[in-house]
Formats: sequence, C-alpha cells, structure tokens
Amino acid sequence: MRAEKGGKRGRAMSTWRRTIIGAGMRLFRVSGAHRLAEPFTQGLGAILMLHRVTPDAPRVYDPNRGLEISTGFLDALLGHLRRGGRRILSIDAALAELRAPRRDAAPFVVLTFDDGYEDLVHHALPVLERHAAPFTAYVTSGYAEGSARLWWVELEEAIRRLDQVEILVDGAPFSAPAATQAQKAKAFESIYWRLRGASEEELLRVTLLLCEKAGIAPFELTRDLCLDWDGLARLARCELATIGAHSVTHPRLAKLDAAAARREMAQSREAIFARLGVEARHFCYPVGDPTSAGPREFALARELGFASAVTTRPGVVFAEHRDHLCALPRLSINGHHQSLAAVDILLGGVPFALVNRGRKVRAA
Repeated sequence: MRAEKGGKRGRAMSTWRRTIIGAGMRLFRVSGAHRLAEPFTQGLGAILMLHRVTPDAPRVYDPNRGLEISTGFLDALLGHLRRGGRRILSIDAALAELRAPRRDAAPFVVLTFDDGYEDLVHHALPVLERHAAPFTAYVTSGYAEGSARLWWVELEEAIRRLDQVEILVDGAPFSAPAATQAQKAKAFESIYWRLRGASEEELLRVTLLLCEKAGIAPFELTRDLCLDWDGLARLARCELATIGAHSVTHPRLAKLDAAAARREMAQSREAIFARLGVEARHFCYPVGDPTSAGPREFALARELGFASAVTTRPGVVFAEHRDHLCALPRLSINGHHQSLAAVDILLGGVPFALVNRGRKVRAA
C-alpha cells in the first residue's frame, strides 16, 4: 500500500507538471506572449539535462524515450543556441559567473549528460566537438564497473519480452497484460510509478524477478549501454569535458539513511579519482526530483565539499542560486519535445515561473 500511495503521488505530480508546462508551451507557441516576460524570467542562464544521444528512430513501445534524443537534434540544438546568442559554458565557468554576474552578459547554457552511456562518446562527442561545446558528464561509478543496474532499462526490456506481467510489489499483487505494444506501454507506466513509490530494495528486487522471468541478464545491459573505465578515461582526456560524480549505484538518495547516502556520494568521487585521476568537483543527484533529493542531500553535498550539485527540478538559474549551489535546477532536453521552438520557451523560463509560482529558488 505504501508503494502504491507513493507511486500515485509521484505520478500525479509528474503528470500535473507535464500538463501545466505542456499547456503553457502550446499557448506560448501560438501567442508568443512568453517573449514579453523573458527579461524577468530567463535568469542568468540554464543547465540542460541530457541522457542518451542516438541515431535511432523512436519505436512504438519506447517507454524510456524521454531519456533519449537524436544526434541530429543535438546538432541542431547546439547550432541554434549559438545563433541565438546564448553562450555554452562549462559548469565551472557558469559558477564563476553566478558568483559575480555581469549585467551585459548574454544568457549562458551548461550542457550536462547523466549516467555515462556509451553513446556519449560514440554519438554525442563528435557533435559536441564540431560545435566546440563544453559539457559535464556525471559518472555513475558502478555502471563503469558493470556492477550496478539500470533498473528502468531492465523494466522496459522485461516487459518487451513478456506477454503478461505478474508480480508482487510490497506484498500487493500487480497484474497487467502486455501482449500488444499499447498494453506494454500501459503496463510499464503503471508498474514504473508503483516502483517509484517503493524502497530501493523492493524496486531492485521486483525488476530482478521480472528480468529472470524474461530471460534478461541485468548486468549485461549495464555493460552493453555504459562506458567502462577505459572509455571514461578517453572521455576525460577531452578538453571540452568536465567529469562529475553521480553516485555508485544510482539510488534515490532520499530513500537511504544518511550514512548510506553519504557513502554513495563520497565513494563515487573516490572511484573516479582512483580510476581516472580526475577530481570530480560536481555532483548530480540520481533521479533528482524532490522525492529523491532534498535538503538533507543538499547539506551532504556541501559537507562533502562539492562545488555544485544538480537536481532534476525544472527551472532556470538566477543570481539567487549562488546561495544554493548544491540545489541547482535543470531543464530536461528529451525525446518528448525535440523541438527548437520548445527549447526556446523552456530557456525563457516562463513555464517554470508559472509552475513554481514565481519562486526563483526551490531548495526545500
């Protein structure tokens, strides 16, 4: 029951936010009204959140599509940002500017890539190099080791292979047909949010059982999709790259006790230094929404000495964030809105001024 209530609450909040932002973006596209408010809502700039970059076309059953954009869209996006006068800065350069804002400076953009997928090197890096665009790669050390699990990918692949999903989640039965593409999409959405309301242990237990039923080896998925330490070493040698930490096993830190959360954060940084010889000065909270990272995690990041830490809370960066460098918002650039017009509206900050009810900083 706890899992179901927590999952429903998270699903409702996510749906509400998408609905509000989506309705606002449709209105702004038609009216252009957001342009009038941008001088007050766009802040100093924005941190963009990306995950995977691939040349693949979307599939009918593609529940994790939000974590993926095409190489063509990344190329178009970077050119569009440059033509629009936005400066693409490293995270360190953006922080320096945040501490000492320049009145005459054009808005900045920081590019960040989460998790450490192989396609960052194979597909994204050539585009980034062509545009001379600095970026931050947040590395999950357990993925580089091949010892941590991409549970959302496991869930997608298990449901792809199964015709019926039957499982207990926190002792309560979950059952859904999955014979057709539409049924698979609905089953994924339902169980995903049920699991998001569960503990880390239960989430991993359930997805492992589904993998066993579907004949999937979870750690093979990790090794197939993520860069190992050799691949990360090549990435770290790129002058455009900043390497940040993203935990050891990618848990929702707020679901862990304080000691375990601290270990996840500290040990990922230690592993990066040991294997790459790079000091990871910046952190990214896994999942990063308010149910996964909050004031306790922000305080841990400060105590551990991270220069910054990013969330997935949507918003642009204001001068006021200089007092909240371990609770920075980001804008998701994802497969649900691969549109330059949509990106412009997001960068203008008006949708988030509405969703956040005028608050510039959300660090509670």
